Amino acid sequence: MTLSQQPKPSPDSPDASGWSASLYNKSAPFVYSPAFTAPVLELLAAQPGERIVDFGCGSGEVTLEIKRIVEQSEGGVVVGVDYSESMITQAKINGLQYAYVADIQVPDPMRDIPEAQEKFDVVFSNAALHWCKGNPAGVLANAKSVLKKGGRLVGEMGGFMNCIGVRAALHHVLRKRDHDPVSRDPWYFPSMEDYVKLLVTASFEPVHLSLTPRLTPLPAGLRGWLQVFARNTFFSGFPEEEAQLMMDEVEEICRVDCQDASGKWAMVYMRLRFCAILK
Repeated sequence: MTLSQQPKPSPDSPDASGWSASLYNKSAPFVYSPAFTAPVLELLAAQPGERIVDFGCGSGEVTLEIKRIVEQSEGGVVVGVDYSESMITQAKINGLQYAYVADIQVPDPMRDIPEAQEKFDVVFSNAALHWCKGNPAGVLANAKSVLKKGGRLVGEMGGFMNCIGVRAALHHVLRKRDHDPVSRDPWYFPSMEDYVKLLVTASFEPVHLSLTPRLTPLPAGLRGWLQVFARNTFFSGFPEEEAQLMMDEVEEICRVDCQDASGKWAMVYMRLRFCAILK
């Protein structure tokens, strides 16, 4: 996707990447809820005056929290980048001044961003890097290229065993219909050991890594979650009726583990948190 400072799509409809900011905000607000972002923001420990870039800023809610801290001193700047034009449109509406469409998996994605011509103190990311299955090493190479020496890479992403059970059900319903679920699976959920290897190879020194289980309530039910995260990935290209039938089946498989007696849905996330210093 090319860089655009004035994205055209409305946040109410899916863009070319398949994301809809409105659907995301309606069905998955837990992604940026204070209860769930507090641990990674504590790990970040943003300081007034720092220059921070958010890789995968989404609709900007967490980025704006960081912005309020760093802009308390002169020179503090926060830049948000995201692959989705719909998300960047919403981030700008929400008040994020420096928000740009960029693919952090390709080489030099920020070369045309004015605020990125000076190195950053921190590369931050929340709930985004597990979508970078195509080139996770490329993401770290880009973080290295925009950071000052001694700068921090801080983030949280899905780790090993994230979405356990639900992911298996998605693979099952596709495989039984003779479709390859591995090629359709968009996620990269590394173990701590695997991610340490990537960080070290990219010239980062890990100073914190943890893998933490988190019970995640689903306010729109599992069906709402599937509509946001699976319809345009696992079930991309399928006619609407067929896709809905497959999501029905996933929902039934997961009901025994993910729905309580009162009808409320939840699932288990595994959160990989990390902080590393660029050597």
